[in-house]
Amino acid sequence: MYIGNLNHSYRVESLHPAFKTLFEFVKGQDFNKLPMGKIVIDGDNLFIMNLDIEQGAQESTQPLEMHRKYIDVHILLDGTEKIGWKPIEEISNFTQKYDSDGDCALSDDAPRFFVEMKPGDICIVYPEDPHAPAINDGPIRKLIGKVKL
Repeated sequence: MYIGNLNHSYRVESLHPAFKTLFEFVKGQDFNKLPMGKIVIDGDNLFIMNLDIEQGAQESTQPLEMHRKYIDVHILLDGTEKIGWKPIEEISNFTQKYDSDGDCALSDDAPRFFVEMKPGDICIVYPEDPHAPAINDGPIRKLIGKVKL
């Protein structure tokens, strides 16, 4: 898991060949003028989910999610969001086994810690990073970059 700010994204661009493309695309767009939902940058290799979330989950109810095919790059545009995290080695209870079509497994284990994100912050989560996103008390606007491994 990596936590940082979009202003310093150049520091992590070497971690995956598509990161630079993703961050340049995000920095060059006005997402208020783009449609909600999926925005394709490079087919299934790189796309963004443009999301407007009115009311998120609470810390105690948001499941941890895990992916195998994609790295998630959470980018907060507006509001305040918490993202929970726990190492995959400590997951003890799966509420949904891995579904390859949705690239997701779920667990109701409690996160070990939470990160509070503000506009401009980024959170990169790899397959070994079970995470509970969209924990918020009010509306948030965010992007989730999906980077194929």
